[in-house]
Amino acid sequence: MAFGIDDAIAGAAKLIDDGINKIWPDPAQKASAEAMIIKAQAGAALSQLQVSLSAILAEAQSPDKWTSRARPSFLYVVYVLILAGIPMGVLWAFEPAYAERVATGLQRWLAAIPDGLWATFGLGYSGYAVARSVEKSKGVAK
Repeated sequence: MAFGIDDAIAGAAKLIDDGINKIWPDPAQKASAEAMIIKAQAGAALSQLQVSLSAILAEAQSPDKWTSRARPSFLYVVYVLILAGIPMGVLWAFEPAYAERVATGLQRWLAAIPDGLWATFGLGYSGYAVARSVEKSKGVAK
């Protein structure tokens, strides 16, 4: 089983919480220590998010046109797949059996795509949306 940064943070938080319970039996001191831990966890999560966003922003601002076009091009392919549902609905109205076979084939093809690729798509789409929103809010985007 692989462990990520989230597992490490959760494990450290559990150890620290156990230590707090043993060191500070007083509820007021315990609450103060727990507040400091929550603040530290939030800071760690924020810094992790900043690191991942900085990589996305650096890629989006790259002068290399192939780099800056790669993510939107991938999204256009996904948009085409989604929009293909419209003619499939029309096909279903006239030839339900044929549309059923096409839909079954597409479903099997999509099921063959590894989960990691779907996760990469979701992360890339989210990162692109966040990066574009940040650019627009700062007035960088044209």
